[in-house]
Amino acid sequence: MPGIWETNMNFSQWSRSLVKTIAVVLALALPTALAISSADARVGGGFSSGSRGSRTFSAPPSTTTAPGSASPFNRTYSQPGAGMNNALPSRGGLFGRGGGFLGGLAAGFLGAGLLGMLFGGGLFGGLGGLSSFLGLIIQIVLVVFVVRLAMSWWQRRNSPQAAYAGAGPQTSYRSGLGSGLGSGFGANNAPLEIKPADYEAFERLLGDIQSAWSNEDVAKLHTLATPEMVSYFEQDLAQNRARNAVNKVTNVKLLQGDLAEAWREGDTDYATVAMRFALTDKTVDRNTGAIVSGSEQPGEVTEVWTFARRPGSPWELSAIQQTN
Repeated sequence: MPGIWETNMNFSQWSRSLVKTIAVVLALALPTALAISSADARVGGGFSSGSRGSRTFSAPPSTTTAPGSASPFNRTYSQPGAGMNNALPSRGGLFGRGGGFLGGLAAGFLGAGLLGMLFGGGLFGGLGGLSSFLGLIIQIVLVVFVVRLAMSWWQRRNSPQAAYAGAGPQTSYRSGLGSGLGSGFGANNAPLEIKPADYEAFERLLGDIQSAWSNEDVAKLHTLATPEMVSYFEQDLAQNRARNAVNKVTNVKLLQGDLAEAWREGDTDYATVAMRFALTDKTVDRNTGAIVSGSEQPGEVTEVWTFARRPGSPWELSAIQQTN
């Protein structure tokens, strides 16, 4: 019997050591994983962000440049049925991006479980020996289940697919390069003609916004984008600073673009265009300049950008949507 008891004690110590080791690894890896997934480099962070007035929850028509669909917004101030001028503040995402009560609950639940494991408690109290290890497995399964359930609920709440399924008729367009993006008229609202000078402004904004982003020039971004979009840029820049990183986007060149739709709501003009552009996208260590992600090699990106203009004011970026 003493021999058996000694073996159980050794196994108990080993299992507790394993539990603490796994907990430490998870605690260290989780923030890194979240940071990587929430900061996809370049301006906009790889999210679909912003507002398109009353069409925020209607899919922009597909075009030659972006023949697929544009992703629903996961960061927007707008609410279904409300135009841009009546938008209510809300922030997308689950962890660190305004998940509100839901984000705090999930993050707190996860953090409590990991800290409990570190100090021998876990979610279910002081379990010893083999039961401690089994408790760890149960905790991980529960955490994954709750987080996935919460994220699924949050995506359904903020990305109503039904609104996309009921999108209005597509507008006409012509494909081309540079200022030859095309011209067309929006449906359901007052028609709006987009002229060559407008396309030049869109192309110029594409480069200027990427440059201001790379220089972390928030004051400049305020002159190029809506306050809503700048608020997202500031969140993303703050996350980069927290990681001691800076994203540099250079050699931006529009390769192809075309108009999806253009319309007027009240005194605000909107134009949604698909743009395929080349860029060099890299994230470097803020202190050493060493590349931590991306590369010096040029790449290509296709996104759908919406611009807004009020009387007496130039065009400014109102939304960025990723393409599927």
